[in-house]
Amino acid sequence: MDKTELDEAGSLYDHDKAVLEKLGYKQTLDRSLSTFSNFGVTFSCCSILAGLTPLYGDALQSGGPMTVIWVAIASTDLAMAQFLGSLVSMTTSYNPNEYVIFAIYVGILILHGVVNSMAVRLNGLFNNMSVWWHVIGTITIVTVVVVSTPVKQPASWVFTEWVNNTGWSNGFYVFMLGLLQSQYTLSGYDSAAHMTEETHDAQRGGPKGIIMAIVSASAVGWFFLLGITFCITDFENQIVNPTVHVALSQIFLDSAGLKLATFLIFIIFGAQFFCGSALTLSSSRMVYAFARDGALPFSSHLRKLNKDKSPVLAVWFNIAFCFILGLPYIWSNTAYSAIVSVNTIASSISYLIPILCRIILARDTFEPGPFNLGRFSTPVGVVASLWIIVTETSGDLNDMDRASTNTEMMGQDGEMYITEEDKARQQQQQDYAHLDLKPKGN
Repeated sequence: MDKTELDEAGSLYDHDKAVLEKLGYKQTLDRSLSTFSNFGVTFSCCSILAGLTPLYGDALQSGGPMTVIWVAIASTDLAMAQFLGSLVSMTTSYNPNEYVIFAIYVGILILHGVVNSMAVRLNGLFNNMSVWWHVIGTITIVTVVVVSTPVKQPASWVFTEWVNNTGWSNGFYVFMLGLLQSQYTLSGYDSAAHMTEETHDAQRGGPKGIIMAIVSASAVGWFFLLGITFCITDFENQIVNPTVHVALSQIFLDSAGLKLATFLIFIIFGAQFFCGSALTLSSSRMVYAFARDGALPFSSHLRKLNKDKSPVLAVWFNIAFCFILGLPYIWSNTAYSAIVSVNTIASSISYLIPILCRIILARDTFEPGPFNLGRFSTPVGVVASLWIIVTETSGDLNDMDRASTNTEMMGQDGEMYITEEDKARQQQQQDYAHLDLKPKGN
């Protein structure tokens, strides 16, 4: 780096520091992330590879390939612990019980805690690796499945086939259920904002990280969905069959065989690890920010930084909370599901409130930063608000069971923001324990 570049970097740092002080805070965290590293954290939180697997088959039955291809771009977390258990059960006759799965879960939490106790500049490199893991991994999965499937579906089927196996007669409602798959990805991109205090040129780097993550996830996710959907060889046996709880895994098995399918699932497992680590990093910064304002119990401890200027105690506070959050899984998968299933709802509501404040209350007084959408700000805000409102209320378009609805809303009221990392950990045992390992396709 020459003198000019050093001067520019120093000038940016001073500007970022001045902006932060204007908000009433001193620069205490290590500002060492580039825009690409900020994007890497956000892209990892969205994690299209980790998010597509559990909902792919459900979306195909809520509108068919047409809904999946045209609407659902990507979705978020799978349960890493159950993923590892599934790899064991795929290659042996051993089926891990709830206690083993929970022990794996705790081990993964500890690994995430260790990774995020490192200096943020090392975490930046780790999340840069995650970007390439997701991109190269997606290309690898699609290539292997496409090459291994001799007879593929025609484009007319992939882009226009309508399937309704939901039990609902209202086509619009079924379409709305298919829309929900995309919501799992649209609940992690705010991580860019959580990391701005450690990002160079934060006023531009943060917004760019969000946009880069959404555009990249859209492109990579659509490529993934297209490739896999073309390779569905037996819709009834791979998607509809009630003994097949993970449609993607069955497609992998039918197309590529057990060994290659295991390898492809390992790629998704790696993506999940990167995703969980990025979510731990992002949520620890939220805990630190709240603790700095004295808004949490033990705030005086949680806002402390180590020698690398990282909030390590906030990281392990998250890990401890997630440990407690996972305990109900041992006794009741349903109870745990009720606790964590509201994460997407709560996240979306947290996005909706500031957007509405911006386009309604502060429409004439809001002062835009150096990176803004200009005259498109209000139209984009209106579309975003309508999207959130429609998708968040789609579950009430038909008569639903009041008890189950109340359970979810009660969980939403008590949920903390730091549960993002564990969004779907409860799903994988039922998803993989009954996986049919006999190829049904070619």
